[in-house]
Amino acid sequence: MKLILTQEVTGLGGAGDVVEVKDGYGRNYLVPRGFAIKWTRGGEKTIESIQKARSSRAVRDADHAAEVKAKLEGSTFNVKVRAGEGGRLFGAVTAADIAHAITEAGSEVDKRTIVVLNPIKTLGAHTVTVKVHDEVEATVNLNVVSA
Repeated sequence: MKLILTQEVTGLGGAGDVVEVKDGYGRNYLVPRGFAIKWTRGGEKTIESIQKARSSRAVRDADHAAEVKAKLEGSTFNVKVRAGEGGRLFGAVTAADIAHAITEAGSEVDKRTIVVLNPIKTLGAHTVTVKVHDEVEATVNLNVVSA
């Protein structure tokens, strides 16, 4: 089955790529979850629009990635979460929470580029990695505070 990816799928491709997958995988997983749409001959316009949107969001080159890395590593971001007594969180800090905190501070980061190695479940200072570009990773300092 030929599909056009609408989002990045690990191990398969990025948004706007045309991929060939097994029928069941496409029909039961990719299409219902909105990760892909069925390929048609008239889908070239769709592919172009998806790739244009993808390129506008993406970091342009390694030099621009270095600038973004310097901006991210040069500051500490406050992540506000609900916490109980003793500084224990209700749940864990997610990549979406981190992306929201960084975006509020003035830097645009996609939640899919944030790598959290160990779940963050306590208040205080933590570090996470942000994949700015294929070759550039930034170490971001977070301060998890009670809301």
